[in-house]
Amino acid sequence: MNTPAGILPAIRKMKDFDFALETSYESIVFLETRLAQLKSLVEYTKRANKKALVHFDLIQGLRADDYAMEFLLREIKPDGILSTRANVISMAKKNNLLAIQRVFLLDSLALEHNIKLINRTKPDCIEVLPGLIPEMIKYIQEQTNIPVIAGGLIKTKEEVDKALAAGAIAVSTSNKSLW
Repeated sequence: MNTPAGILPAIRKMKDFDFALETSYESIVFLETRLAQLKSLVEYTKRANKKALVHFDLIQGLRADDYAMEFLLREIKPDGILSTRANVISMAKKNNLLAIQRVFLLDSLALEHNIKLINRTKPDCIEVLPGLIPEMIKYIQEQTNIPVIAGGLIKTKEEVDKALAAGAIAVSTSNKSLW
């Protein structure tokens, strides 16, 4: 499974979709979208020769269960799934989708819990939020030996560079100026 590299344009507003399609990046992440819109968004993305990555937890109108994953696989056909939920990551991996585990670094207890979760689910990539902590990007990559994506609160090119220098394979951002 190919993992993303560089910037990952993350679509939060539909008005940014056309702009993301015009970028040279190979993947687009869909955040906070409605289930009714998702199929056409994924189709347009694939027609533009890009990979469609769907944040499972933020799809309005979808529950995190086996039936929802079956629906996504048969009807939507994304290239990958992002989720904070272990069961969703396991289902994505079982169905040969790129599985990106999202983790929030709130404190040392959350870090410890997330490392255990990652080592149990073995996602293809880990998205670390906030992505502004280069030391944690490096630490999580070393502890899990899984590629890390930095996301959340990254606002400048310098912050992107720091995350990549710390070992992140990509930076996920809805900030169009960084695309």
